[in-house]
Amino acid sequence: MTIEVIASQRVEQGTGASRRLRRDGKVPGVVYGADQAPVAVTLDHNNLYHAMQHEGFHASILNLKIDGKAEPVLLRDAQYHPWKQIVMHVDFQRVNPNEKIHIKVPFHFINADVAPGVKTGGGIVSHVMTDADVSCLPGKLPEFIEVDLKNLEAGHSIHLGDLTLPEGVEFVALKHGDNATVATILSVRGAASEETAAA
Repeated sequence: MTIEVIASQRVEQGTGASRRLRRDGKVPGVVYGADQAPVAVTLDHNNLYHAMQHEGFHASILNLKIDGKAEPVLLRDAQYHPWKQIVMHVDFQRVNPNEKIHIKVPFHFINADVAPGVKTGGGIVSHVMTDADVSCLPGKLPEFIEVDLKNLEAGHSIHLGDLTLPEGVEFVALKHGDNATVATILSVRGAASEETAAA
């Protein structure tokens, strides 16, 4: 999936200039990386805000068009107003198709309703992680990672090492020996017994 983002290069910089942009419904941003000079940009706030509500926007190679010239980038940071639904600033990193990237990719959990630990064991699924850092070439970046819970029993867990990744994609944590828990099924009856014992 290709997501297009429209931007314009901006000349005025500084706090005052950024404040004026926001009053006009714009978002200041910067594009950096790939051994090129950083470029200050401005984007339409409403278009950007609505695009950022989609999960894929945060874990995809974006096609950023600056004054009509396109380049592949990743969203690296976004600053929000403390209490208003306003994007204050965004950072994009240029992508080199021949260099590996590190980025968080969301998990999509499936078959929780048919997992033995839920269906017959009366347990509840606990999502310990909702995403994970992966390392891969830009062209191999998955939009999400599927976590199939169909065989999970109560009291058992799924770890990073149990998941199947697309070719060329690897978990950063596993490379460092951390086989973290992704999801587990908690035994509700067991939890109730423990609470009673504690009381």
